[in-house]
Order: sequence, then structure tokens, then C-alpha cells
Amino acid sequence: ASDIVADGIRQMLPLDFPISSFDLDLEAMRATVVALDPVKSARLYVRQGNVLQVDVVERIPVVLWRNERGLQLLDNEGVLVGPAFVRADWPELPLIVGDGADKYVTEALDLVAAAEPLSTRLRGLVRMGERRWDVVLDRDQRILLPETEAVQALERVIAMDQAVDMLERDLVAVDLRLPNRPTLRMTDGAVQELLRIRAIEAGEQ
Repeated sequence: ASDIVADGIRQMLPLDFPISSFDLDLEAMRATVVALDPVKSARLYVRQGNVLQVDVVERIPVVLWRNERGLQLLDNEGVLVGPAFVRADWPELPLIVGDGADKYVTEALDLVAAAEPLSTRLRGLVRMGERRWDVVLDRDQRILLPETEAVQALERVIAMDQAVDMLERDLVAVDLRLPNRPTLRMTDGAVQELLRIRAIEAGEQ
């Protein structure tokens, strides 16, 4: 096990050595070890030389989940691995936010993979109403995805961006919640400029 997990196991097991192997309740001890957040499974046995051996399989964090308790590490099953005190300590992990986001880690990872062309701008995914995802980019842009076929919807946005640099424009959001009626939401500045141009064109006509 990693040093942190090994230290946690030593603290959790109330053993006072030397101790007879007949006094060891290995199954109860295994349950104690598996109760640790980072431990996926464990096996305990007394090996040759009267040594108590603890073999563990650790959970591997794949996302950061921000909720009311702060930042937490989750594995690919959405199971808690442990706390993450500073976002900068885990720059390689995508960030997910929102109630119920931990139940959809696989879907979140699929969206992150689909968003690879936007990876330098991707800030995270927000679970909205425990029903669907928003993709959050820098410059406060959002891609509002539908409840179903979210990956396909995101891929369409990326295709449009690659064709006409759509996300480089003054957009606040690309709303795909209604798949048959995508909506672009512009910034206030862009709206005012559009109105000004239309007023000029109307005056000329």
C-alpha cells in the first residue's frame, strides 16, 4: 500500500505485538481495513515467520468532486477515495460539481474524453438538477447539454467550433437542452453591438 494508506491501516488495527495468531480475528480486521476510504479490497493472513501480512488493492482517484464538504477524490465507480485539500495538488484530474455528480462519474469521464479538443479551456462539469451536465469553459462560457445523448451533443458543438470558431465569439452559452432547437446566448456587449448594427442598417434602408 502507499505510505498514507499503510499508516492508516496501522492506526486502525488495534494490535499490541507480540500477539498469538490464535487471538487474531482476521475477518474482523479485514472489515476494518476495507472500511478505509482508499481501500477497495484487502486480504490478511499470517505468513511464515509469524508475520501478519496485509495485502490491499487501493482505489485510484479519477475525478475531483466539489460538494458542500469541499473537494473529494472519487474512483471510477464514484466511490470516495479521500479528501483533496487543494485543487492544484491534482491538476491532472477533471473537476465535477453538483449534487449527485458522484453517481455519474463514468458519464463525466466520457464527456471529458469527448471534450479533449477543448481541454485547454475546460474548467469542469456541473451536474444540474441531478439530471444533466453543463460543460464549463474559461471566459465563463457554458455548454448546456441535454439529459440524453450528452456526448453526441457535445461532439456537435465541438464540430461547429472547429468549422467556424463558434466558441471564440462573444457567447455566454450554447444551449442544447432542446436537441432540435439549439440556442446561442450572447454577452450583453455582443447584443448591444448587434442592436447598434441593425439600427444603422435600418437607417440606411
